[in-house]
Amino acid sequence: MADPIPVLDDLRAESDELDRLVAGLEAAQWALPTPAPGWTVAHQIAHLAWTDRSSVLAVTDEDAFSREVEKALAAPGDFVDNGAEEGAALPPGQLLADWRAGREALQEALRAAPSGARFPWYGPPMAAASMATARLMETWAHGLDVADALGVEPVPTDRLRHIVRLGVRTRDYAFGVHGLPAPFEEFRVELRSPSGQLWTYGPEDADDRVTGSAVDFCRLVTQRAHRADLGLRAEGADADRWLDVAQAFAGPPGSGRPPKGTAA
Repeated sequence: MADPIPVLDDLRAESDELDRLVAGLEAAQWALPTPAPGWTVAHQIAHLAWTDRSSVLAVTDEDAFSREVEKALAAPGDFVDNGAEEGAALPPGQLLADWRAGREALQEALRAAPSGARFPWYGPPMAAASMATARLMETWAHGLDVADALGVEPVPTDRLRHIVRLGVRTRDYAFGVHGLPAPFEEFRVELRSPSGQLWTYGPEDADDRVTGSAVDFCRLVTQRAHRADLGLRAEGADADRWLDVAQAFAGPPGSGRPPKGTAA
């Protein structure tokens, strides 16, 4: 059973880094558009706050979370956007305070969770480490959108190892949500970390391979960049197809981002 503490520590660090980016913003900056159509900086933080609250419910009150899932099933195309809209309408100071309180509540809940516990979610149930990894992935990805809106270039860290691992493990899921059969054989994945380490997954003699930087891989599986704008290399037809459909997040296939220089 994976120890959730290292990823929870990294989730806190990733959240704190994004917090430092938005804490001193003027009101007008909270309204800046981000690469996600229709979403401002405030929408991005509001979405993180909403998801943290949902996660706390999943960990601490399964009945209450079940009611939230019923609401989601009743409006599958709207519940995520509605949550972001509601939070984005708050004064920035209140939104920031809500996000801080929610993410700390989730830290406390997951650190106190019994070993081996699994919690319901909008997709399959998750263990504490998996839930923390998913929150880190979203915090990093939405943080990229915020940084883009503010004209800031984020400095990547080896905290990306959690997102890389999730992206590799969700290979078959990504094929499935696109209506494609999952490849039978494992792939070899070799990625260079921000600190210069080589992170490897899968058998060395695999016919299908993906190589490149961990940053590019994480941008791909969170659909923050089109593969045409990334330096990832695929060898083998199945690996090449994976780079077209990869997603590490639950839910239906995302639309992704268009290549640079094309209209959204």
